[in-house]
Amino acid sequence: MSTKFYCVKALIERTNKSLMILHTKHSKVIFGAACWETLNEWVSKNAYSKVFVLTDTNTQKHCLAHFEEKVGFDFVPLNMPAGEENKHIHSCVALWEDLSTLGADRKSLLINLGGGVVTDLGGFVGCTFKRGIDFINIPTSLLAMVDASVGGKTGIDLGALKNQVGVIEEPKMVLVDTDFLATLPENEYRSGYAEMLKHGLIQEPDYFEALRSFLNRKEILPHIYHSVGVKATVVSEDPFEHGLRKILNFGHTLGHAIESHFLVSPNKTRLLHGEAIAIGMVLEAYLSTEISGLPLEDAKKIKSVFGNIYPKVSFDTETITAVMSLLTHDKKNEGGNVLFVLLEKIGKPVWNQSVSNELIHKAFVFYAA
Repeated sequence: MSTKFYCVKALIERTNKSLMILHTKHSKVIFGAACWETLNEWVSKNAYSKVFVLTDTNTQKHCLAHFEEKVGFDFVPLNMPAGEENKHIHSCVALWEDLSTLGADRKSLLINLGGGVVTDLGGFVGCTFKRGIDFINIPTSLLAMVDASVGGKTGIDLGALKNQVGVIEEPKMVLVDTDFLATLPENEYRSGYAEMLKHGLIQEPDYFEALRSFLNRKEILPHIYHSVGVKATVVSEDPFEHGLRKILNFGHTLGHAIESHFLVSPNKTRLLHGEAIAIGMVLEAYLSTEISGLPLEDAKKIKSVFGNIYPKVSFDTETITAVMSLLTHDKKNEGGNVLFVLLEKIGKPVWNQSVSNELIHKAFVFYAA
Protein backbone atom coordinates (compact mmCIF):
# COMPACT_ATOMS: atom_id res chain seq x y z
CA MET A 1 0.00 0.00 0.00
CA SER A 2 1.13 3.54 -0.73
CA THR A 3 1.79 5.60 2.39
CA LYS A 4 0.07 8.68 0.96
CA PHE A 5 -3.05 10.00 2.72
CA TYR A 6 -5.95 9.20 0.43
CA CYS A 7 -8.53 11.52 2.03
CA VAL A 8 -6.40 13.65 4.33
CA LYS A 9 -6.35 17.35 3.57
CA ALA A 10 -3.44 19.76 3.96
CA LEU A 11 -2.66 18.96 7.57
CA ILE A 12 1.01 18.07 7.23
CA GLU A 13 3.55 20.72 8.13
CA ARG A 14 6.66 18.86 7.03
CA THR A 15 8.10 15.38 6.88
CA ASN A 16 11.57 13.93 6.97
CA LYS A 17 13.16 10.77 8.31
CA SER A 18 12.93 11.86 11.91
CA LEU A 19 9.88 14.10 12.19
CA MET A 20 6.36 14.52 10.91
CA ILE A 21 3.86 17.06 12.23
CA LEU A 22 0.14 16.72 11.59
CA HIS A 23 -1.99 19.72 12.46
CA THR A 24 -5.50 19.67 13.87
CA LYS A 25 -7.52 22.84 14.46
CA HIS A 26 -6.06 23.67 17.87
CA SER A 27 -3.25 21.17 18.38
CA LYS A 28 -0.65 19.08 16.57
CA VAL A 29 0.45 15.46 16.52
CA ILE A 30 4.19 14.96 16.28
CA PHE A 31 5.66 11.68 15.05
CA GLY A 32 9.23 10.43 15.06
CA ALA A 33 12.36 10.51 17.15
CA ALA A 34 12.54 14.31 16.97
CA CYS A 35 9.27 14.66 18.89
CA TRP A 36 11.26 14.68 22.12
CA GLU A 37 13.29 17.68 20.99
CA THR A 38 10.01 19.46 20.30
CA LEU A 39 8.75 18.64 23.78
CA ASN A 40 11.93 19.86 25.46
CA GLU A 41 11.79 23.12 23.51
CA TRP A 42 8.11 23.62 24.38
CA VAL A 43 8.67 23.13 28.12
CA SER A 44 11.66 25.45 28.12
CA LYS A 45 9.88 28.15 26.11
CA ASN A 46 6.77 28.17 28.29
CA ALA A 47 8.66 28.28 31.62
CA TYR A 48 6.12 26.15 33.49
CA SER A 49 6.13 26.46 37.25
CA LYS A 50 6.04 22.67 37.56
CA VAL A 51 5.68 19.73 35.19
CA PHE A 52 3.68 16.70 36.30
CA VAL A 53 3.76 13.34 34.51
CA LEU A 54 0.83 10.96 34.94
CA THR A 55 1.31 7.23 34.41
CA ASP A 56 -0.69 4.19 35.40
CA THR A 57 0.89 1.18 37.07
CA ASN A 58 1.66 -0.40 33.69
CA THR A 59 3.22 2.60 31.97
CA GLN A 60 5.13 3.48 35.12
CA LYS A 61 6.80 0.09 34.83
CA HIS A 62 7.26 -0.16 31.07
CA CYS A 63 7.35 3.40 29.68
CA LEU A 64 8.51 5.92 32.27
CA ALA A 65 12.21 5.02 31.92
CA HIS A 66 12.13 5.70 28.17
CA PHE A 67 10.44 9.04 28.86
CA GLU A 68 13.09 9.95 31.45
CA GLU A 69 15.85 9.20 28.93
CA LYS A 70 14.37 11.59 26.40
CA VAL A 71 13.45 14.68 28.42
CA GLY A 72 15.72 17.40 29.69
CA PHE A 73 13.55 18.87 32.42
CA ASP A 74 12.56 17.97 35.97
CA PHE A 75 9.08 16.63 36.63
CA VAL A 76 6.87 15.39 39.43
CA PRO A 77 5.47 11.86 38.92
CA LEU A 78 1.79 11.05 39.42
CA ASN A 79 0.32 7.58 39.26
CA MET A 80 -3.07 5.89 39.03
CA PRO A 81 -4.17 2.23 38.95
CA ALA A 82 -4.29 0.70 35.46
CA GLY A 83 -7.48 -0.41 33.74
CA GLU A 84 -10.83 0.85 32.45
CA GLU A 85 -12.37 0.02 35.81
CA ASN A 86 -10.36 2.92 37.28
CA LYS A 87 -11.54 5.51 34.76
CA HIS A 88 -13.91 7.15 37.23
CA ILE A 89 -14.38 10.27 39.31
CA HIS A 90 -12.60 8.82 42.37
CA SER A 91 -9.36 8.60 40.38
CA CYS A 92 -9.83 12.22 39.33
CA VAL A 93 -10.39 13.35 42.92
CA ALA A 94 -7.20 11.57 44.00
CA LEU A 95 -5.21 13.28 41.25
CA TRP A 96 -6.73 16.71 41.89
CA GLU A 97 -5.75 16.32 45.54
CA ASP A 98 -2.24 15.20 44.56
CA LEU A 99 -1.81 18.19 42.26
CA SER A 100 -3.00 20.56 44.97
CA THR A 101 -0.79 19.01 47.66
CA LEU A 102 2.25 19.05 45.36
CA GLY A 103 1.89 22.73 44.57
CA ALA A 104 0.39 22.74 41.09
CA ASP A 105 -0.89 26.09 39.89
CA ARG A 106 -2.41 27.49 36.70
CA LYS A 107 1.06 27.74 35.15
CA SER A 108 1.73 24.02 35.61
CA LEU A 109 1.85 21.40 32.85
CA LEU A 110 0.39 17.90 33.00
CA ILE A 111 1.86 15.25 30.68
CA ASN A 112 -0.27 12.12 30.29
CA LEU A 113 1.95 9.13 29.51
CA GLY A 114 -0.16 6.07 28.83
CA GLY A 115 -2.98 4.45 26.92
CA GLY A 116 -6.49 5.71 26.36
CA VAL A 117 -7.52 5.55 30.01
CA VAL A 118 -4.59 7.75 31.05
CA THR A 119 -5.00 10.25 28.22
CA ASP A 120 -8.80 10.45 28.58
CA LEU A 121 -8.79 10.78 32.35
CA GLY A 122 -5.60 12.82 32.54
CA GLY A 123 -6.93 15.23 29.93
CA PHE A 124 -10.12 15.65 31.96
CA VAL A 125 -8.08 16.29 35.13
CA GLY A 126 -6.01 18.88 33.27
CA CYS A 127 -9.06 20.61 31.80
CA THR A 128 -10.74 20.97 35.17
CA PHE A 129 -7.95 21.58 37.70
CA LYS A 130 -7.82 25.31 38.48
CA ARG A 131 -10.32 25.65 35.60
CA GLY A 132 -7.78 24.37 33.17
CA ILE A 133 -4.01 23.86 32.93
CA ASP A 134 -1.94 22.95 29.89
CA PHE A 135 -1.68 19.26 29.14
CA ILE A 136 0.19 17.11 26.62
CA ASN A 137 -0.60 13.52 25.67
CA ILE A 138 2.02 10.87 24.97
CA PRO A 139 0.08 7.75 23.93
CA THR A 140 1.84 4.47 24.62
CA SER A 141 -0.67 1.99 23.14
CA LEU A 142 -1.67 1.55 19.51
CA LEU A 143 -5.27 2.37 20.43
CA ALA A 144 -4.29 5.65 22.04
CA MET A 145 -1.99 6.56 19.15
CA VAL A 146 -4.63 6.16 16.43
CA ASP A 147 -7.74 7.10 18.39
CA ALA A 148 -7.31 9.05 21.63
CA SER A 149 -4.38 11.06 20.21
CA VAL A 150 -6.67 13.22 18.07
CA GLY A 151 -9.88 15.05 18.75
CA GLY A 152 -9.65 16.39 22.29
CA LYS A 153 -12.23 14.08 23.84
CA THR A 154 -11.47 13.80 27.54
CA GLY A 155 -13.58 12.12 30.16
CA ILE A 156 -14.47 9.36 32.54
CA ASP A 157 -17.00 6.58 32.90
CA LEU A 158 -20.09 6.74 35.09
CA GLY A 159 -20.23 3.31 36.67
CA ALA A 160 -20.16 0.88 33.75
CA LEU A 161 -21.34 3.52 31.28
CA LYS A 162 -18.55 4.64 28.98
CA ASN A 163 -17.37 8.25 28.77
CA GLN A 164 -20.49 9.81 30.26
CA VAL A 165 -18.70 12.80 31.82
CA GLY A 166 -16.08 14.91 30.09
CA VAL A 167 -15.21 17.87 27.90
CA ILE A 168 -13.74 18.39 24.44
CA GLU A 169 -10.42 20.18 24.80
CA GLU A 170 -7.37 19.45 22.69
CA PRO A 171 -3.96 19.03 24.32
CA LYS A 172 -1.18 21.44 23.49
CA MET A 173 0.42 18.63 21.52
CA VAL A 174 0.51 14.87 21.13
CA LEU A 175 3.79 12.97 20.79
CA VAL A 176 3.72 9.61 19.00
CA ASP A 177 6.83 7.50 19.61
CA THR A 178 6.29 3.97 18.33
CA ASP A 179 9.15 2.66 20.47
CA PHE A 180 6.51 2.33 23.18
CA LEU A 181 4.78 -0.41 21.17
CA ALA A 182 7.67 -2.81 21.85
CA THR A 183 6.32 -3.62 25.32
CA LEU A 184 2.62 -3.60 24.36
CA PRO A 185 0.85 -6.95 24.95
CA GLU A 186 -0.50 -8.62 21.82
CA ASN A 187 -4.15 -8.29 22.82
CA GLU A 188 -3.65 -4.55 23.39
CA TYR A 189 -2.05 -4.26 19.95
CA ARG A 190 -5.05 -5.97 18.35
CA SER A 191 -7.35 -3.68 20.31
CA GLY A 192 -5.84 -0.62 18.63
CA TYR A 193 -5.88 -2.31 15.24
CA ALA A 194 -9.69 -2.41 15.33
CA GLU A 195 -9.87 1.38 15.28
CA MET A 196 -7.57 1.45 12.24
CA LEU A 197 -9.84 -0.98 10.41
CA LYS A 198 -12.73 1.31 11.31
CA HIS A 199 -11.00 4.24 9.62
CA GLY A 200 -10.96 2.24 6.41
CA LEU A 201 -14.60 1.21 6.72
CA ILE A 202 -15.85 4.76 7.24
CA GLN A 203 -13.60 6.57 4.76
CA GLU A 204 -11.37 4.48 2.51
CA PRO A 205 -12.06 1.03 1.06
CA ASP A 206 -8.44 0.80 -0.14
CA TYR A 207 -7.15 1.38 3.38
CA PHE A 208 -9.46 -1.31 4.76
CA GLU A 209 -8.13 -3.70 2.12
CA ALA A 210 -4.54 -2.83 3.05
CA LEU A 211 -5.20 -3.70 6.70
CA ARG A 212 -7.30 -6.84 6.25
CA SER A 213 -4.16 -9.01 6.22
CA PHE A 214 -3.16 -8.40 9.84
CA LEU A 215 0.01 -6.28 9.92
CA ASN A 216 2.70 -6.72 12.55
CA ARG A 217 4.42 -3.97 14.52
CA LYS A 218 7.30 -3.68 12.07
CA GLU A 219 4.88 -2.80 9.28
CA ILE A 220 2.47 -0.59 11.17
CA LEU A 221 4.15 2.85 11.40
CA PRO A 222 3.03 4.36 8.06
CA HIS A 223 -0.49 3.11 8.77
CA ILE A 224 -0.48 4.85 12.16
CA TYR A 225 0.33 8.08 10.29
CA HIS A 226 -2.53 7.34 7.95
CA SER A 227 -5.12 6.56 10.62
CA VAL A 228 -4.27 9.66 12.62
CA GLY A 229 -4.62 11.65 9.41
CA VAL A 230 -8.03 10.19 8.66
CA LYS A 231 -9.31 11.04 12.12
CA ALA A 232 -7.69 14.48 12.13
CA THR A 233 -9.40 15.37 8.85
CA VAL A 234 -12.81 14.41 10.20
CA VAL A 235 -12.29 16.18 13.53
CA SER A 236 -11.00 19.33 11.85
CA GLU A 237 -14.25 19.60 9.88
CA ASP A 238 -16.49 18.91 12.90
CA PRO A 239 -14.63 19.32 16.22
CA PHE A 240 -17.73 19.17 18.45
CA GLU A 241 -19.53 16.24 16.79
CA HIS A 242 -22.51 18.07 15.36
CA GLY A 243 -22.45 16.01 12.17
CA LEU A 244 -19.54 14.43 10.31
CA ARG A 245 -17.54 13.49 13.40
CA LYS A 246 -20.31 11.07 14.33
CA ILE A 247 -18.97 8.66 11.69
CA LEU A 248 -16.08 7.88 14.04
CA ASN A 249 -18.66 6.11 16.21
CA PHE A 250 -19.23 3.30 13.71
CA GLY A 251 -19.29 0.06 15.74
CA HIS A 252 -19.35 1.98 19.00
CA THR A 253 -23.07 2.05 19.77
CA LEU A 254 -23.27 -1.69 20.30
CA GLY A 255 -19.53 -2.01 20.96
CA HIS A 256 -19.58 0.31 23.98
CA ALA A 257 -22.63 -1.47 25.39
CA ILE A 258 -20.86 -4.82 25.01
CA GLU A 259 -17.68 -3.45 26.59
CA SER A 260 -19.65 -2.02 29.52
CA HIS A 261 -21.58 -5.23 30.16
CA PHE A 262 -18.48 -7.42 30.11
CA LEU A 263 -16.66 -4.97 32.38
CA VAL A 264 -19.16 -5.29 35.24
CA SER A 265 -20.28 -8.92 34.83
CA PRO A 266 -18.36 -11.14 37.27
CA ASN A 267 -18.87 -14.25 35.13
CA LYS A 268 -17.59 -12.61 31.94
CA THR A 269 -14.02 -12.24 30.72
CA ARG A 270 -13.41 -8.53 30.28
CA LEU A 271 -13.12 -7.31 26.69
CA LEU A 272 -10.66 -4.61 25.69
CA HIS A 273 -12.11 -1.59 23.91
CA GLY A 274 -11.04 -2.66 20.44
CA GLU A 275 -12.20 -6.23 20.97
CA ALA A 276 -15.69 -4.98 21.82
CA ILE A 277 -15.71 -2.44 18.98
CA ALA A 278 -14.70 -5.17 16.52
CA ILE A 279 -17.85 -7.07 17.50
CA GLY A 280 -19.85 -3.85 17.27
CA MET A 281 -18.63 -3.25 13.72
CA VAL A 282 -19.70 -6.71 12.60
CA LEU A 283 -23.12 -6.24 14.19
CA GLU A 284 -23.56 -2.79 12.72
CA ALA A 285 -22.40 -3.99 9.31
CA TYR A 286 -25.34 -6.39 9.36
CA LEU A 287 -27.69 -3.62 10.48
CA SER A 288 -26.40 -1.64 7.50
CA THR A 289 -27.60 -4.37 5.11
CA GLU A 290 -31.11 -4.04 6.53
CA ILE A 291 -31.32 -0.25 6.76
CA SER A 292 -28.80 1.67 4.67
CA GLY A 293 -28.22 -0.63 1.70
CA LEU A 294 -24.82 -2.17 2.42
CA PRO A 295 -24.55 -5.27 0.22
CA LEU A 296 -24.74 -8.47 2.25
CA GLU A 297 -21.52 -9.70 0.63
CA ASP A 298 -19.71 -6.65 2.05
CA ALA A 299 -21.10 -7.38 5.53
CA LYS A 300 -19.86 -10.96 5.20
CA LYS A 301 -16.42 -9.67 4.12
CA ILE A 302 -16.28 -7.38 7.15
CA LYS A 303 -17.26 -10.28 9.40
CA SER A 304 -14.57 -12.48 7.83
CA VAL A 305 -11.82 -9.87 8.28
CA PHE A 306 -12.61 -9.35 11.95
CA GLY A 307 -13.12 -13.09 12.47
CA ASN A 308 -9.59 -13.75 11.24
CA ILE A 309 -8.09 -11.31 13.74
CA TYR A 310 -10.30 -11.45 16.85
CA PRO A 311 -11.64 -14.48 18.73
CA LYS A 312 -15.38 -14.99 18.55
CA VAL A 313 -17.35 -14.21 21.70
CA SER A 314 -20.47 -16.12 22.72
CA PHE A 315 -23.70 -14.19 23.42
CA ASP A 316 -26.65 -15.90 25.08
CA THR A 317 -30.13 -14.40 25.23
CA GLU A 318 -29.60 -12.97 28.71
CA THR A 319 -26.38 -11.24 27.63
CA ILE A 320 -27.98 -9.77 24.52
CA THR A 321 -30.86 -8.41 26.60
CA ALA A 322 -28.41 -6.83 29.05
CA VAL A 323 -26.40 -5.27 26.24
CA MET A 324 -29.51 -3.84 24.62
CA SER A 325 -30.64 -2.32 27.92
CA LEU A 326 -27.38 -0.35 28.05
CA LEU A 327 -28.04 1.24 24.65
CA THR A 328 -30.42 3.75 26.23
CA HIS A 329 -27.42 5.42 27.91
CA ASP A 330 -25.39 5.91 24.72
CA LYS A 331 -24.09 9.48 24.39
CA LYS A 332 -25.23 9.70 20.77
CA ASN A 333 -28.91 9.25 21.64
CA GLU A 334 -31.28 12.10 20.90
CA GLY A 335 -34.80 12.49 22.26
CA GLY A 336 -34.73 9.01 23.72
CA ASN A 337 -33.87 7.44 20.35
CA VAL A 338 -30.85 5.15 20.04
CA LEU A 339 -28.96 6.32 16.95
CA PHE A 340 -26.42 4.35 14.95
CA VAL A 341 -23.73 5.06 12.38
CA LEU A 342 -24.23 2.63 9.49
CA LEU A 343 -22.68 2.05 6.06
CA GLU A 344 -24.26 2.53 2.66
CA LYS A 345 -21.12 0.92 1.30
CA ILE A 346 -17.58 0.48 2.58
CA GLY A 347 -16.16 3.99 2.80
CA LYS A 348 -19.57 5.72 2.80
CA PRO A 349 -21.17 6.03 6.27
CA VAL A 350 -24.47 7.57 7.30
CA TRP A 351 -25.38 8.66 10.82
CA ASN A 352 -28.42 9.20 13.05
CA GLN A 353 -29.97 5.90 11.97
CA SER A 354 -32.71 4.36 14.14
CA VAL A 355 -32.68 0.57 14.53
CA SER A 356 -35.37 -1.75 15.92
CA ASN A 357 -34.70 -4.29 18.67
CA GLU A 358 -35.74 -7.02 16.26
CA LEU A 359 -32.95 -6.12 13.87
CA ILE A 360 -30.41 -5.97 16.68
CA HIS A 361 -31.33 -9.53 17.62
CA LYS A 362 -30.89 -10.56 13.97
CA ALA A 363 -27.47 -8.89 13.96
CA PHE A 364 -26.36 -11.11 16.87
CA VAL A 365 -27.56 -14.15 14.92
CA PHE A 366 -25.47 -12.97 11.93
CA TYR A 367 -22.41 -12.54 14.19
CA ALA A 368 -22.81 -16.00 15.71
CA ALA A 369 -23.29 -17.86 12.42
